[in-house]
Amino acid sequence: MGNRLSKIATRTGDDGSTGLGDGSRIAKDAPRIHALGEVDELNSQLGLLLCEDLPAGVRAELLAIQHDLFDLGGELCIPGYSVIADAQVAQLDALLEKHNADLPPLKEFILPGGSRAAAQMHVCRTVCRRAERAVVTLAQSEGAAVNPQPRQYLNRLSDLCFVLARVLNRHAGGGDVLWHKDRNKN
Repeated sequence: MGNRLSKIATRTGDDGSTGLGDGSRIAKDAPRIHALGEVDELNSQLGLLLCEDLPAGVRAELLAIQHDLFDLGGELCIPGYSVIADAQVAQLDALLEKHNADLPPLKEFILPGGSRAAAQMHVCRTVCRRAERAVVTLAQSEGAAVNPQPRQYLNRLSDLCFVLARVLNRHAGGGDVLWHKDRNKN
Protein backbone atom coordinates (compact mmCIF):
# COMPACT_ATOMS: atom_id res chain seq x y z
CA MET A 1 0.00 0.00 0.00
CA GLY A 2 1.29 3.42 -0.92
CA ASN A 3 1.75 6.29 1.46
CA ARG A 4 -1.37 7.84 2.86
CA LEU A 5 -1.64 11.56 2.38
CA SER A 6 -2.09 13.69 5.45
CA LYS A 7 -1.67 16.84 3.39
CA ILE A 8 -3.81 17.06 0.24
CA ALA A 9 -2.35 20.20 -1.36
CA THR A 10 1.23 19.01 -1.93
CA ARG A 11 1.92 21.13 -5.05
CA THR A 12 3.97 18.22 -6.45
CA GLY A 13 1.54 17.94 -9.35
CA ASP A 14 1.91 21.51 -10.50
CA ASP A 15 4.25 20.32 -13.26
CA GLY A 16 1.57 18.08 -14.78
CA SER A 17 2.76 14.87 -13.14
CA THR A 18 1.26 12.73 -10.40
CA GLY A 19 2.58 10.09 -8.06
CA LEU A 20 1.75 6.40 -8.29
CA GLY A 21 1.49 4.05 -5.35
CA ASP A 22 4.99 2.71 -5.98
CA GLY A 23 6.48 6.19 -5.62
CA SER A 24 7.08 6.79 -9.33
CA ARG A 25 5.70 9.84 -11.10
CA ILE A 26 3.93 9.94 -14.46
CA ALA A 27 2.08 12.50 -16.55
CA LYS A 28 -1.44 13.29 -15.42
CA ASP A 29 -2.71 12.49 -18.92
CA ALA A 30 -1.06 9.04 -19.08
CA PRO A 31 -3.34 6.06 -19.87
CA ARG A 32 -2.86 4.70 -16.33
CA ILE A 33 -4.07 7.95 -14.77
CA HIS A 34 -6.93 8.16 -17.25
CA ALA A 35 -8.06 4.65 -16.24
CA LEU A 36 -7.73 5.52 -12.56
CA GLY A 37 -9.85 8.63 -13.06
CA GLU A 38 -12.59 6.72 -14.85
CA VAL A 39 -12.77 4.14 -12.06
CA ASP A 40 -12.86 6.95 -9.49
CA GLU A 41 -15.70 8.66 -11.37
CA LEU A 42 -17.64 5.38 -11.47
CA ASN A 43 -17.20 4.98 -7.71
CA SER A 44 -18.43 8.56 -7.21
CA GLN A 45 -21.47 7.96 -9.42
CA LEU A 46 -22.29 4.86 -7.36
CA GLY A 47 -21.96 7.01 -4.24
CA LEU A 48 -24.52 9.39 -5.69
CA LEU A 49 -26.83 6.48 -6.48
CA LEU A 50 -26.55 5.32 -2.87
CA CYS A 51 -28.30 8.58 -1.85
CA GLU A 52 -31.49 7.23 -3.48
CA ASP A 53 -34.16 4.89 -2.09
CA LEU A 54 -32.80 1.41 -2.83
CA PRO A 55 -33.70 -2.09 -1.75
CA ALA A 56 -31.53 -3.03 1.25
CA GLY A 57 -29.92 -5.95 -0.59
CA VAL A 58 -28.99 -3.81 -3.58
CA ARG A 59 -27.58 -1.13 -1.27
CA ALA A 60 -25.31 -3.69 0.44
CA GLU A 61 -24.21 -5.09 -2.94
CA LEU A 62 -23.35 -1.61 -4.23
CA LEU A 63 -21.36 -0.80 -1.10
CA ALA A 64 -19.33 -3.99 -1.62
CA ILE A 65 -18.80 -2.99 -5.26
CA GLN A 66 -17.58 0.45 -4.16
CA HIS A 67 -14.94 -1.26 -2.02
CA ASP A 68 -13.95 -3.45 -4.97
CA LEU A 69 -13.64 -0.37 -7.17
CA PHE A 70 -11.42 1.30 -4.59
CA ASP A 71 -9.26 -1.85 -4.63
CA LEU A 72 -9.27 -1.78 -8.43
CA GLY A 73 -8.03 1.80 -8.30
CA GLY A 74 -5.26 0.66 -5.97
CA GLU A 75 -4.30 -2.02 -8.44
CA LEU A 76 -4.15 0.51 -11.25
CA CYS A 77 -2.12 2.87 -9.05
CA ILE A 78 0.70 0.38 -8.57
CA PRO A 79 2.05 -1.16 -11.79
CA GLY A 80 2.35 -4.94 -11.45
CA TYR A 81 0.18 -5.05 -8.31
CA SER A 82 -2.78 -7.45 -8.24
CA VAL A 83 -5.80 -7.24 -5.95
CA ILE A 84 -8.87 -7.89 -8.13
CA ALA A 85 -9.17 -11.65 -8.44
CA ASP A 86 -11.39 -14.15 -10.19
CA ALA A 87 -13.49 -14.34 -6.99
CA GLN A 88 -14.69 -10.74 -7.40
CA VAL A 89 -15.58 -11.39 -11.04
CA ALA A 90 -17.45 -14.56 -9.99
CA GLN A 91 -19.35 -12.57 -7.35
CA LEU A 92 -20.62 -10.22 -10.07
CA ASP A 93 -21.63 -13.24 -12.17
CA ALA A 94 -23.62 -14.54 -9.18
CA LEU A 95 -25.32 -11.17 -8.71
CA LEU A 96 -26.19 -11.06 -12.42
CA GLU A 97 -27.80 -14.49 -12.19
CA LYS A 98 -29.65 -13.60 -8.98
CA HIS A 99 -31.13 -10.34 -10.28
CA ASN A 100 -31.85 -11.60 -13.81
CA ALA A 101 -33.90 -14.49 -12.38
CA ASP A 102 -36.76 -12.17 -11.35
CA LEU A 103 -36.83 -10.00 -14.48
CA PRO A 104 -39.02 -10.58 -17.52
CA PRO A 105 -37.15 -11.42 -20.73
CA LEU A 106 -36.16 -8.47 -22.91
CA LYS A 107 -38.07 -8.13 -26.16
CA GLU A 108 -37.20 -4.51 -26.96
CA PHE A 109 -34.30 -2.16 -26.40
CA ILE A 110 -34.44 -0.16 -23.18
CA LEU A 111 -33.88 3.58 -22.89
CA PRO A 112 -32.08 4.97 -19.84
CA GLY A 113 -34.71 6.32 -17.51
CA GLY A 114 -37.70 5.48 -15.41
CA SER A 115 -37.10 6.18 -11.77
CA ARG A 116 -34.37 8.53 -10.61
CA ALA A 117 -32.41 5.61 -9.13
CA ALA A 118 -32.67 3.59 -12.35
CA ALA A 119 -31.59 6.57 -14.44
CA GLN A 120 -28.59 7.08 -12.15
CA MET A 121 -27.77 3.38 -12.49
CA HIS A 122 -27.72 3.85 -16.27
CA VAL A 123 -25.25 6.71 -15.78
CA CYS A 124 -23.13 4.31 -13.70
CA ARG A 125 -23.37 1.76 -16.53
CA THR A 126 -22.08 4.20 -19.14
CA VAL A 127 -19.28 5.44 -16.89
CA CYS A 128 -18.38 1.80 -16.19
CA ARG A 129 -18.11 1.10 -19.93
CA ARG A 130 -15.86 4.15 -20.28
CA ALA A 131 -13.69 2.90 -17.40
CA GLU A 132 -13.51 -0.50 -19.09
CA ARG A 133 -12.35 1.11 -22.35
CA ALA A 134 -9.70 3.06 -20.45
CA VAL A 135 -8.39 -0.13 -18.82
CA VAL A 136 -8.31 -1.83 -22.23
CA THR A 137 -6.30 1.12 -23.60
CA LEU A 138 -3.95 0.90 -20.63
CA ALA A 139 -3.45 -2.84 -21.18
CA GLN A 140 -2.71 -2.25 -24.86
CA SER A 141 -0.08 0.36 -23.99
CA GLU A 142 1.52 -1.44 -21.04
CA GLY A 143 0.83 -5.11 -21.80
CA ALA A 144 1.74 -7.48 -18.96
CA ALA A 145 1.77 -4.64 -16.41
CA VAL A 146 -2.06 -4.79 -16.39
CA ASN A 147 -3.89 -7.87 -15.11
CA PRO A 148 -6.98 -9.16 -16.97
CA GLN A 149 -9.27 -9.26 -13.91
CA PRO A 150 -9.91 -5.49 -13.68
CA ARG A 151 -11.12 -5.48 -17.30
CA GLN A 152 -13.28 -8.55 -16.66
CA TYR A 153 -14.64 -7.00 -13.47
CA LEU A 154 -15.66 -3.80 -15.23
CA ASN A 155 -17.22 -5.75 -18.10
CA ARG A 156 -19.40 -7.74 -15.69
CA LEU A 157 -20.17 -4.68 -13.61
CA SER A 158 -21.53 -2.76 -16.60
CA ASP A 159 -23.85 -5.68 -17.33
CA LEU A 160 -24.92 -5.73 -13.68
CA CYS A 161 -25.62 -1.99 -13.80
CA PHE A 162 -27.99 -2.57 -16.73
CA VAL A 163 -29.79 -5.36 -14.88
CA LEU A 164 -29.96 -3.35 -11.66
CA ALA A 165 -31.47 -0.38 -13.52
CA ARG A 166 -34.31 -2.72 -14.47
CA VAL A 167 -34.56 -3.94 -10.86
CA LEU A 168 -34.66 -0.37 -9.55
CA ASN A 169 -37.45 0.62 -11.93
CA ARG A 170 -39.51 -2.27 -10.60
CA HIS A 171 -38.64 -1.33 -7.02
CA ALA A 172 -40.04 2.15 -7.75
CA GLY A 173 -43.28 0.62 -9.05
CA GLY A 174 -42.52 1.09 -12.74
CA GLY A 175 -41.05 -0.88 -15.55
CA ASP A 176 -38.54 -0.59 -18.33
CA VAL A 177 -38.62 2.46 -20.59
CA LEU A 178 -38.84 0.89 -24.03
CA TRP A 179 -37.43 2.24 -27.27
CA HIS A 180 -40.12 2.51 -29.96
CA LYS A 181 -38.50 1.92 -33.33
CA ASP A 182 -41.52 2.91 -35.42
CA ARG A 183 -42.40 6.12 -33.59
CA ASN A 184 -41.62 8.38 -36.60
CA LYS A 185 -43.38 6.37 -39.29
CA ASN A 186 -46.65 7.74 -40.66
